[in-house]
Amino acid sequence: MNAIPTFAPATGIGSLPGGDAREAARTATGSFEDFPFLPELPARGPGADMIGRTAGMLVELYARVEPSGWRLGDHPGRDTKRARSWLVQDLDALEEFTQGYEGQLKVQAVGPWTLAAALELRNGEAVLSDPGAYRDLAGSLAEGLREHLADVRRRVPGAQIVLQLDEPSLIAVLRGQVRTASGYRTYRTPDRQLVESTLRNIIGVHGGGPVVVHSCATDVPFALLRRAGAAAVSFDFSLLTERDDDAIGEAVEGGTRLFAGVVPGTDGPLSDPAGSVMGVRTLWRRLGLHPGLLGEAVTVTPSCGLAGASPAYAREALAHCARAARSLADNPE
Repeated sequence: MNAIPTFAPATGIGSLPGGDAREAARTATGSFEDFPFLPELPARGPGADMIGRTAGMLVELYARVEPSGWRLGDHPGRDTKRARSWLVQDLDALEEFTQGYEGQLKVQAVGPWTLAAALELRNGEAVLSDPGAYRDLAGSLAEGLREHLADVRRRVPGAQIVLQLDEPSLIAVLRGQVRTASGYRTYRTPDRQLVESTLRNIIGVHGGGPVVVHSCATDVPFALLRRAGAAAVSFDFSLLTERDDDAIGEAVEGGTRLFAGVVPGTDGPLSDPAGSVMGVRTLWRRLGLHPGLLGEAVTVTPSCGLAGASPAYAREALAHCARAARSLADNPE
């Protein structure tokens, strides 16, 4: 059994606005001295988006952009090469701003089920339509993540790498809500145990290192993710309802950490830092959890990625996360 990890009090989700890798790395490392992250810059175009970036990490599977989205093909074309080139640029910039760094460092990739729902086979249907295809995809993703994590360790040797798996489509997969290419039907729901075991295998790629699963959808399956081995679950706090209380309480008591997305991901007025985490304190009281646990159990983040925000707001939102986390730690009650 892995030791329960302690996470730093605040970090980002992944995406930032703009297309300047060095500026993004400066923002991500400067905003969080003890928990920076590898930025993603989808505004650069296909290959810099979350699906394209992770597709570029796959081993012996290649994807290209079609009008309908990313489709698997036989060989690495220009879209795969572009995705890999941008990832190298982003890693180069991150390495520049993390010289001598020895704290936690978060990198992100799309998880196996969201990837299976997003990537198309040659016939235009999602990988999710074919059990053999999604097994192959999960195996390729596992190998690609091993290589990616090893590269990050070489570049930032003193850091404790935290892997975040982005699974915004996981609930749609579990509920059989992913539509076929025609749009008239939905794909069959995979066996829930298969969903869990596939996630467990991908989480295991990190070799005992901490893995966070992120979803900014409703009804995040906290219990399933906990059983699969996620050290933390990242979610949009505004989407929680009281029916999530039991699952969250069990997760926290079982040692799962919460990455609470309390700062809006798009431009708008920000409340004072204490106001941003008021809902977290309320949840804690409702669950009957000890206030002293808050500082070690909760990491404050934006509600989702910041790609749709202005650069000025994105910088302010990240700084606000750090201030809100301090407020939570200083005044847990």
